[in-house]
Amino acid sequence: MNKNKNLLVAIALLLALSSLHAQEAMSSPHRVTSKKKAKVSAEARAKAKEDQAKAEAAARKLREPFWKRFDEAMLEQLGTAAYTPPTPGATPAPTTRRIPPAPFDSPPYPNGDWQIGGSTIIGDPGELSPYPLMQAIYDGPGGQAWKDSKIQLYGWVNFSGNISTSHPSKTSENGNFPMIYDLRPNRMELNQIVLYIERLPDEAQTDHVDWGFRFSALYGLDYRFTFSRGWFSDQVLKHNSYYGFDTPMVYFDLYVPQVFQGMNIRIGRIISEPDIEAQLAPNNLMASHSLLYGFDPYCQEGIFTTTKINEQWTIQAGISDGTDVAIWQKDPGRQPTGTVMVQWTAPNQMDSIYVGDNVINNGEWGYNNMQQVVGTWTHKFNDIVYSATEAWYMWEHNAIDHPTNDVPFQSGSFPVRSGYASEWAVVNYTMFRIAGSSFISVRNEYMNDRVGARTGFATQYSEHAIGLTWWPDKIITIRPELRFDHSYAAAAYNNGRDSSQLALVTDVIYHF
Repeated sequence: MNKNKNLLVAIALLLALSSLHAQEAMSSPHRVTSKKKAKVSAEARAKAKEDQAKAEAAARKLREPFWKRFDEAMLEQLGTAAYTPPTPGATPAPTTRRIPPAPFDSPPYPNGDWQIGGSTIIGDPGELSPYPLMQAIYDGPGGQAWKDSKIQLYGWVNFSGNISTSHPSKTSENGNFPMIYDLRPNRMELNQIVLYIERLPDEAQTDHVDWGFRFSALYGLDYRFTFSRGWFSDQVLKHNSYYGFDTPMVYFDLYVPQVFQGMNIRIGRIISEPDIEAQLAPNNLMASHSLLYGFDPYCQEGIFTTTKINEQWTIQAGISDGTDVAIWQKDPGRQPTGTVMVQWTAPNQMDSIYVGDNVINNGEWGYNNMQQVVGTWTHKFNDIVYSATEAWYMWEHNAIDHPTNDVPFQSGSFPVRSGYASEWAVVNYTMFRIAGSSFISVRNEYMNDRVGARTGFATQYSEHAIGLTWWPDKIITIRPELRFDHSYAAAAYNNGRDSSQLALVTDVIYHF
């Protein structure tokens, strides 16, 4: 009897416990749901509070004067990182780009896509995040109309300083030459103040024709290396001014998506299509320029087409009035001039080859009427290291060893003997990413100026440099470098007194 009683008590206890667990199981989802609701409600309140603060800030900025908005935008972007790494495991942001992702991060690199000049990137929507000037305009009255127009205003200030083993002489300040752009040793220079007014066409879409343009205005030392004869050229040719004004790019873009995978037609004054480097400071990997870049064609005026044939091939063809000469200027080099360039990119997006004949005419001696066959190979080893190698061969016929009425000035120099003038050069850049917002560049090059038509000295040159590019924030770039130059068959440096030159160069770019 006692055993039966104990068994009944045990069964009753088990039933009670089961009932208790069942009640807890039934009530637990309600508690979890309540907690979730409370969390969602808190997040909603925080979001509403944030949205309200943004709306109040936007309303306040509408009432502020422009310069106050500009100052606030400057301060905001000074505190913004230039490069933000993607969150591990996060889903990539959607993009309208119809070509593979850009192979490089920009910033810190000057460009995200493979090198190609004279065109926007076909397949890219052409969207730029605003710098402070444009942000201040967007935040003011009519800001939405500016966004809808896609017209942007932005620019930068670029200044540099150098310490060199060369010195000015009584006859010339250009002791660092043939190193350019910083011709004058042991001083600071205002290299560029640049303003862009531009509209980028949307070349990702394929359903309608789009258009764009760029007008660039430049003031500073570097105008000496962008002007064309007859285009603001008296500042140098007549007055030898070290600071001056130029408009290196003035062009109109027409994008026609129905031709193959898209064609861009550019009409106006452009920076010559080839080259790893460019005249505009933010587009360069280092503070100083290679010899190869310093003495090849700079600007051309004409009509230039870029056609994307398929994922791997792009073809460029154009016609201009020559190189570095205005269309209205009388000069032996002002004549119909062809340009043909071809770009190939590897299917795995690890290589690009960009080659062609940049200047095609009779090659008669004129102001920078050099003929140029040129090519660049860029290879991406991985996300840390990539390399770009460029080579060209240039020539002119019937060169003259002194200034004439037809050719009064030739980049500051003339060949040491008349006749056929040719030169060739090769340069390699290798980049090492050392942090999210910085990288190191190593540059090595060789140039043979056979009769001195580019530098005034018939000699071979070598140049070696190592530099750092660092973005402390979104609008400042700092680029220190150490550079060694040597000439072999003649003393070309320190105003013709030395065969070698060592220079420490640093520049700073302040974007606005």
